Amino acid sequence: MAMDSGVLDELVVIDPESTATYAHLFQGLADPTRLAILQHLASGEHRVRDLVDHLGFAQSTVSKHLSFLLECRLVVVRPAGRSSWYSLAEPVRLGALIAAAEALLQATGTRAELGAHLRRHRDAASTGVATG
Repeated sequence: MAMDSGVLDELVVIDPESTATYAHLFQGLADPTRLAILQHLASGEHRVRDLVDHLGFAQSTVSKHLSFLLECRLVVVRPAGRSSWYSLAEPVRLGALIAAAEALLQATGTRAELGAHLRRHRDAASTGVATG
């Protein structure tokens, strides 16, 4: 390994499959509508109809974005009769990811926070208190 301006000169091996998996996850977080849906789901399970009413998006928009979030495995669906109930797949881990993103934004000079209810899951996990 040769040193060039303080940087190690070595071959970096990129795993295309892992890279695509990470990119897909971050695509799930890259849309303001999907982030709004995730923030709302942090308060609990909702049907498409509930999300339409609460967020003011068209039903087709909510359904399209929920489908993508399901594909990214950020949300899960629970069928109940003729309804489907959507919730966060990993609320504590998503809260930790959002907190890490907030810290990175702050470290790079941008102050932004998503809803505190996303952090509530992470904070409750760190204190051992269950969230509902």
